Amino acid sequence: MAAVDPFDSALDLLRRLNPKHTTDHLNAIISLAPDLTEDLLSSVDQPLTVKRCKQTGRDYLLCDYNRDGDSYRSPWSNQFDPPLDESRGASGSEGAGEGAIPSERVRKMEIKANEAFDVYRDLYYEGGVSSVYFWNLDDGFAGVVLLKKSATPGGSAEGVWDSIHVFEAIERGRTTQYKLTSTVILSLSTSAASLGDMDLSGNMTRQVEQELPEVYFGKAKDVVGDLRSIGSLSEGARDRAAQREIIGSMQR
Repeated sequence: MAAVDPFDSALDLLRRLNPKHTTDHLNAIISLAPDLTEDLLSSVDQPLTVKRCKQTGRDYLLCDYNRDGDSYRSPWSNQFDPPLDESRGASGSEGAGEGAIPSERVRKMEIKANEAFDVYRDLYYEGGVSSVYFWNLDDGFAGVVLLKKSATPGGSAEGVWDSIHVFEAIERGRTTQYKLTSTVILSLSTSAASLGDMDLSGNMTRQVEQELPEVYFGKAKDVVGDLRSIGSLSEGARDRAAQREIIGSMQR
């Protein structure tokens, strides 16, 4: 009989458990098999945790891509909290985690991306927290876009949306190869008298790869036009009204 790989067994077990409690399940498995710690933390998507940047006072999201041991890098200040030891401090090392600080060029893109997705988050989710982290690759760069939105506390219904979008951009002459992996973790629960007790959680992952030509600054307007939603304002208002109606029925 072939030997069973403990790592594969751990992943198979986590796939069968409630995604809402992935962090607790992951910690339990790590306590039983400490040698799997790094592999599991880098492979399993967990519900996102919020932390406040001590330098700027702004909230940011924690994940394996801005982690070095027990320290996490803020996208707003570019500093780790708690600070890294000087002997292993961040100094522009490549790759996510492990003290990785993006190069000056990539850091500038990271700052712009955080500003852009902060606006997107406010307009689309009407609240929540977003964070973007970039890091260098030998032939390009990679990054992760994190978005978290929780239902307003105090009602009879609770809900949390976590989305994790990891991408790579590999430069190949006049074209760039893009690889995107998106994971959404959704948790909904309510104890309203009209619906009874409900606890619904799930996650979904999708991946896409595409090679696109180099985009010049002169084509910026065309790019923005292609990315813009084709739905009319009235359609958007109708969708938001339907969402509010569903949330309202859960809170009654």
